[in-house]
Amino acid sequence: MNYNRIIHFISALLLSVTAVATGFAQDHGVMRNPMIWADVPDPDVIRVGDDYYMVSTTMHLMPGCPVMHSKDLVNWETVGYVFDKLHDTPRYDLEEGTVYGKGQWATSLRYRDGVFYVLFSPNDQPYRSYIYKAVDPAGPWELVTRTDHFHDASLLLDDDGRAYVFYNGGEIRLRELNPDLSGVKEGGIDKVVIYPDSEETGLHEGSRVIKHDGKYYAFVISWPAGKPRRQLCYRADDIEGPYEKMVVLESQFGGFPYVGQGCLVDGKEGDWWGVIFQDRGGVGRVLTLNPCTWKDGWPMLGDRDGKVPAEIEMKISPDIKGRVAESDDFDGSKSIYWQWNHNPVDSAWSLSERPGFLRLKTSRVVPDIFQAPNTISQRMVGPKSEATVKMDVSGMLPGDRAGLAAFNGDSGLLYVDCGADGKSIVMSESSIVLSEPGHKVAEVKDKEVARRPLENDIIYLKIVTDFNPGRDIACFFWSLDGEDWKEIGEDFKMIFDYRRFFMGTRFAIFNYATESLGGYIDVDSFVMDKAND
Repeated sequence: MNYNRIIHFISALLLSVTAVATGFAQDHGVMRNPMIWADVPDPDVIRVGDDYYMVSTTMHLMPGCPVMHSKDLVNWETVGYVFDKLHDTPRYDLEEGTVYGKGQWATSLRYRDGVFYVLFSPNDQPYRSYIYKAVDPAGPWELVTRTDHFHDASLLLDDDGRAYVFYNGGEIRLRELNPDLSGVKEGGIDKVVIYPDSEETGLHEGSRVIKHDGKYYAFVISWPAGKPRRQLCYRADDIEGPYEKMVVLESQFGGFPYVGQGCLVDGKEGDWWGVIFQDRGGVGRVLTLNPCTWKDGWPMLGDRDGKVPAEIEMKISPDIKGRVAESDDFDGSKSIYWQWNHNPVDSAWSLSERPGFLRLKTSRVVPDIFQAPNTISQRMVGPKSEATVKMDVSGMLPGDRAGLAAFNGDSGLLYVDCGADGKSIVMSESSIVLSEPGHKVAEVKDKEVARRPLENDIIYLKIVTDFNPGRDIACFFWSLDGEDWKEIGEDFKMIFDYRRFFMGTRFAIFNYATESLGGYIDVDSFVMDKAND
């Protein structure tokens, strides 16, 4: 009796049952929180006619600044990216350091007169913001200007034609921009407009500002000492203030202690909603959807008790399937769900050299995965998900390492190690230590957990994840035929660390050289199964 097959059949069956119960692509008529159980931090959401658009943070991943679209505010589909690469420093190419946890942060999305605008400011040299514009949010996007550094910024395009940005941590500052967003307006407004009171002794940032019924509303995250993280709203009759404060959401949810940071968006039916993220450990920062009830001119979020609801009855488009990660058979078309770790070396990958495969060539001799170009990755999805890759490793050279990773500052690696005496399957754990300046790789702590000899050149690798509360576990398997699976190594604990990568763990395919160049692998397929599909 083949117990491996029985175990994986039961696992697949449980996954399909969970899919009915949880819903990543949400069920018609019922929205279940989290709205997206995947890493989609710092959301900004707008409605244009019958369509909703959202941007999020992906920092050191390229292409960057993902743009998502929805018809129902529940099921979201990635439609494009604002830019392919950034070139402010060599560190974007993994040279002279890294931009882990830096790059594109907290983008603000706005629309006016047929044009979409985004603003973001990398938390890194040269500390200058980017402003892009596009007629189609799927792209292409055109750079409007590089301007002053605005941390955690929100654009506001006022109805009188003037343009502003709210930004900063602690005291929230207001700067006036030129009406065409070409830069800071000379002689325009430049002042602190929101002063945190004595209760707001901790984190106070993440501005998202709208104008509603003639008043200005600024969403700001708060983390007062000794209290849970929460969502504040400041309002004023005049853009320069004075602003008064209200706590609009303070809630635990789903076994996690707090929910906070996001935005307000008006619905198609005259309703209002709050899209607020929640820190959920290894998977990253997931999105919750909260009904908004205007009470005495304040946008109060949550259910009747002011808490994040587990379910919401609402109109959901039956023909829309929400996706932020997906399988790929590498048939020649470039999937929109992949992102590279830092800027890719374009000459070292191909979808055409061997049709039906992704060819990843080694392009730089490096000691570890954290400094290797052309690692390609997708989000993991909760509550459970798994990814399987099929690879041809016949083109590897001694010293090459190629495989599938649970990739983050602490990574679980499942790979083929090509040695002088042959190939092996290895499961290991790697942890990066970064130093300043330049976020350089100061140290990589590597622990080899298991090693098995490999005689075949066709190999299947699988990572199975569990992001239920208290878990954050990845398990590793390998197979020679995609049916008879062998577990290898030990359970790997995935964590979220804002001091390094500042994002959720990702499924990553990698190939790098530790001795010499010239090797390559061919990836035949990437199959992702999600418990909430």
